[in-house]
Amino acid sequence: MADLKTRLKNDLTVAMKARETVTAGALRMALTAVTNEEVSGKTARELSDDEVVKVLSREAKKRKEAAEAFDGAGRVEKAELERQELAVLETYLPKQLDDAELASIVDKAFDAVAAQLGEAPGQRQMGQVMKAVNAEVAGRAEGGRVAAAVKAKLAG
Repeated sequence: MADLKTRLKNDLTVAMKARETVTAGALRMALTAVTNEEVSGKTARELSDDEVVKVLSREAKKRKEAAEAFDGAGRVEKAELERQELAVLETYLPKQLDDAELASIVDKAFDAVAAQLGEAPGQRQMGQVMKAVNAEVAGRAEGGRVAAAVKAKLAG
């Protein structure tokens, strides 16, 4: 069993015993998402820690979007609950890159693709640059942030 999944299960047990309803609810939801991912497809399989992180990232994104939607609808208490669940999930995710670190990774990927092509990449090569950046970033930055940084580099 993946270490991260084991940690989630153990932390759920601790949260339930301590009667921490928000933490327990967030961890239950996360474990359900992991289990659903494991049994999706033709055969059931055990997720690796990297795959569990991807599932948790997806769930964190859902919580962030739900909080924004509840804020827009004037449901402040629901938005706050979503933010609390997001905070719980973020403790299991890798530290997010700041803008300077992300820009540095984009610069390296841009240079690597430029060396392959023999010229500076343009908008047509955005996919190649994105592929190189995403391999390096590995869940430490949201896709939208990565895409924006790559577009800015290609435009500038």
